[in-house]
Amino acid sequence: MTRGNQREEARKRNLKKADKQGAKKKGENAGVNLKNKMESDAEIMRQKQAKAALKNAGQTGTTAASK
Repeated sequence: MTRGNQREEARKRNLKKADKQGAKKKGENAGVNLKNKMESDAEIMRQKQAKAALKNAGQTGTTAASK
């Protein structure tokens, strides 16, 4: 039980640290960055889907036994 005060102090430091980091992340550009990431992810998925569609279109003439 000698660490009671040490735990409280560590908790205070961690809260202060988390507040600083949270303030950095919650800037005005946070929403813009999220939108950009979502748009780039969507573009990547569209490219993957197009590639898969082309691959599947080439395999329509094959039978299941030859796979």
